Amino acid sequence: MEDPGGNSMASSSFLEKFKSSEYGVYGIIGGGIVALLVPVLLSVVLTGNKKGKKRGVPVKVGGEEGYAMRHARGPDLVEVPWPGATTIAALFEQACKKYTNNRLLGTREFIEKEIVTASDGRKFEKLHLGEYRWQSYGDVFERVCNFASGLVNVGHSVDTRVAIFSDTRAEWFIAFQGCFRQSITVVTIYASLGEEALIYSLNETRVSTLICDSKQLKKLSAIQSSLKTVKNIIYIEEDGVDVDSDDYKSLGDITVSSISEVEKLGQSSPVQPSLPSKNGVAVIMFTSGSTGLPKGVMITHGNLVATAAGVMKVIPKLDKNDTYVAYLPLAHVFELEAEIVVFTSGCAIGYGSAMTLTDTSNKIKRGTKGDVSVLNPTIMTAVPAILDRVREGVLKKVEEKGGMAKTLFNIAYKRRLAAVDGSWFGAWGLEKLFWETLVFKKIRAVLGGHIRFMLCGGAPLSPDSQRFINICMGAPIGQGYGLTETCAGATFSEWDDPAVGRVGPPVPCGYIKLVSWEEGGYRVSDKPMPRGEIVVGGNSVTAGYFNNQEKTDEVYKVDEKGMRWFYTGDIGRFHPDGCLEVIDRKKDIVKLQHGEYVSLGKVEAALGSSNYIDNIMVHADPMNSYCVALVVPSQGALQKWAEEAGVKHSDISELCENGEAVKEVQQSLIKAAKAAKLEKFEIPAKIKLLPEPWTPESGLVTAALKIKREQIKSKFKDELHKLYA
Repeated sequence: MEDPGGNSMASSSFLEKFKSSEYGVYGIIGGGIVALLVPVLLSVVLTGNKKGKKRGVPVKVGGEEGYAMRHARGPDLVEVPWPGATTIAALFEQACKKYTNNRLLGTREFIEKEIVTASDGRKFEKLHLGEYRWQSYGDVFERVCNFASGLVNVGHSVDTRVAIFSDTRAEWFIAFQGCFRQSITVVTIYASLGEEALIYSLNETRVSTLICDSKQLKKLSAIQSSLKTVKNIIYIEEDGVDVDSDDYKSLGDITVSSISEVEKLGQSSPVQPSLPSKNGVAVIMFTSGSTGLPKGVMITHGNLVATAAGVMKVIPKLDKNDTYVAYLPLAHVFELEAEIVVFTSGCAIGYGSAMTLTDTSNKIKRGTKGDVSVLNPTIMTAVPAILDRVREGVLKKVEEKGGMAKTLFNIAYKRRLAAVDGSWFGAWGLEKLFWETLVFKKIRAVLGGHIRFMLCGGAPLSPDSQRFINICMGAPIGQGYGLTETCAGATFSEWDDPAVGRVGPPVPCGYIKLVSWEEGGYRVSDKPMPRGEIVVGGNSVTAGYFNNQEKTDEVYKVDEKGMRWFYTGDIGRFHPDGCLEVIDRKKDIVKLQHGEYVSLGKVEAALGSSNYIDNIMVHADPMNSYCVALVVPSQGALQKWAEEAGVKHSDISELCENGEAVKEVQQSLIKAAKAAKLEKFEIPAKIKLLPEPWTPESGLVTAALKIKREQIKSKFKDELHKLYA
């Protein structure tokens, strides 16, 4: 007989079938136990294998005495992805023949631009962009050849240099590859660079042809009289940007052409290629360094190819089925190497920008899609500041929703965190699938929903953000460590390494050596892990600084076997499995009045975990016994606190001057410092809240969003003085 709920007979019938089956009730229970235990046992086995895996092994090398490590894959350093590809020109041509009909470069269709006026009167540009339009490897190679010929035809002398002063885009890539068809060295310049540094970079390298976005023509007109060697300007046409003849009439005797005109000229009058050599300088890359004028690093073709070959050994199964979203500056070695890796692997590259990346990005018109929603990338690069903001954005949304949504997210995150950290009793198997379907699928849609691997570099990534991406985006992170001087190639964490706070073993194209720094108390004899200054050697170490032999000799050394080594100034330690952890920086250590040493970078990294921090610079005056800090607060977090605390304010500037707000932020810094086990003298005794964000355009952070300490100290010298008054 059926009960009012209609379930009694159904339940009884279900149990009877269990009992009458050949396995019986105990068999069913046993099967359930097995189903639960198998994922747990597998996790134990797999986690045990990962933890016991040797990723780097000690090696005897030349040069200064130290503790050196190589990648565990083999004793020989890799130089090329495949035989014969010793230069970028050769590598690109062979890749285009290998993947002729595959998609290579994609750019979104421009539909319209509109200007939106905010309530405070400020105007903002909003873009409506359509689908991606693709060019195949074969199509792009043809354009590259045409551009190379056109470059010669417009009067560029192949014995002089070309500079690219542009945002990341398909035409950047095409011009870059085109220059190498004529053995021309490319000078890369950040699109956000200020006038003084731009003039210096162009004059220092005696550039004769400058390639730029059309919107840069007005800036170039303003500085034309200071440009000593530029004879040609090639501008890249941009949708929604009109080029007025007045923009370049004031450029005097400089010849101005559009990139499409140059390509047409090359198509009609082909020029025989003149290909470069392995040791030829491919790029002079100006670092966005934190002190003084930028230094030009000379990167050879061999450096670029070797780093790409090394990274390809540790990224899992890159192929034509992968799509890469390109939005970081190509003037940065991290993005440049990433694009070399993906085109060598036959992947597609879809171009976007940080301002149009997601559906909620600043320049995306409301109701239209961001780049990743249209592209659905599987691979992407990011700098830690971007991943920190992704994390903050998601957590803010979760907090706003509150209620059951917040509860479910917190449960799901804790269960998956336990599993990722190797616990037997975390969310594995069916439970993992349940949480991914119910909670994390929506979060993953923020980055398109198909990311399977992320490359992170440019600065240390916090453990919290790394775990957040692992869990919420479902993607392993390959965290790299390297500098422009090492062509990005130094270390790279492997996809199956669950550890946080480390940067992996040496890339297979080079060695990492730790050299004792006695003054700082870091020695290779330290227990339980050897510590010292990080020195990089091998095929990725660049040729030195352009026109600066004194600085080159200071940090580059050649050992008795002819191998080049670069002294990074960073302090690291090796874990037992051969992975490197960056723990300090020589230049950031200040001795206080009473003899205590403060590592500014270490303190900043620890305090940056506070929810109130968007950016921070810790400052220590050797004539005082305490340190202070300049803090750019997270506006959303601070304003939310103010609302809850009943602190009235008209805008963020007024809130930053409020004593209660300063006290609230300082208390959060003390809490973060205690969690990181900082000493009392390392905790800023006073802080100043600054309302304006630090951006590359302001000149206060690099393109990779690392702080420029000297520039910040100069701009806010009065504020720092008052903190010590």
